[in-house]
Amino acid sequence: MIIINVKVGIPRALLYYYLYPLWKVFFNELGVEVVLSPPTNKKIIGAGLKIAVDDTCLPVKVALGHVQELVDKVDYLFVPRLVSISPREYVCPKFLGLPDITRYCMKKLPSMIAVNFDNYKKEKDIYKAYDQIGRYFTNNPLRIRMAYWKACQAQKRFWFLMEQGCTPEKAFPFCMEKNLTVATEPEPPAEQKDYKVAVIGHPYNIYDSFISMNIMDRLKAMGIETVTADNISEQAIRQEASRLPKKLFWTLGLRMIGAAYKYLDSDIDGLIHISAFGCGPDSMSGDLIDRQARRVGKIPFLNLTLDEHTGEAGVVTRLEAFTDMVKWRRALA
Repeated sequence: MIIINVKVGIPRALLYYYLYPLWKVFFNELGVEVVLSPPTNKKIIGAGLKIAVDDTCLPVKVALGHVQELVDKVDYLFVPRLVSISPREYVCPKFLGLPDITRYCMKKLPSMIAVNFDNYKKEKDIYKAYDQIGRYFTNNPLRIRMAYWKACQAQKRFWFLMEQGCTPEKAFPFCMEKNLTVATEPEPPAEQKDYKVAVIGHPYNIYDSFISMNIMDRLKAMGIETVTADNISEQAIRQEASRLPKKLFWTLGLRMIGAAYKYLDSDIDGLIHISAFGCGPDSMSGDLIDRQARRVGKIPFLNLTLDEHTGEAGVVTRLEAFTDMVKWRRALA
């Protein structure tokens, strides 16, 4: 039996920027409507700041604001406990505790889907989580497995489009077409800019235009082409990260370091690292990126740390100074 006319809310935050195609297609194939919170705005951030405890990092505060936005609009809230998404690695500790943080900080919540995503021991263990989710809506194991297979196909297409230079919001519609094999290709990238800068950071810090204060668009307006870690294949990232004397066990931090190392050895004109104030893993991975940039020496490097108190004028001033440095370096080369 399939439950119909059920709405599941997905917050537009955190790993939404990585796994939304997988989640949306999976729910849709089970006959469930997905309700997505709106893009981050002042109201959402304000709600998150009011709900969260003081020492919570900005991305989690934003996530709580997105959850609050969905509370009265859905039958279920999808707030998974993300333990591990890659074998022998972990994600941020805050992700592990997000369902508990949500329950503690908020009252009168709808039913919450908070299954464990734990891929630490074996990669195939991740299916157990989707099987548990599917049981909320159907008792047919074949339907759940088929929904998961179709969701994985959408996710693979998403990664392919990201490696071609798409942003998540541009890639989402194309990787979730009903017939993935004949889905329309996205528009070709814009014309080549004179300068290319790598923007390294967690996807929820880079692609959320409210958190990042539109850094990507601002750079493009200044004549700078931007690339991110998501434009590099997983294999290349892990190969570069293997240069570390000891493997980093934070999946997202490892991706950032591997991408930074790759770009620092390329013909990139500059590198920007974006982090959230109060993020423990970021403080370590950011320092490793900073050290490598100093070793290379020839590439301008900017470290931007953001929180809810960061002023837009200060960010714009630093970006303008950074782009001037990038252009001066090219002129003197």
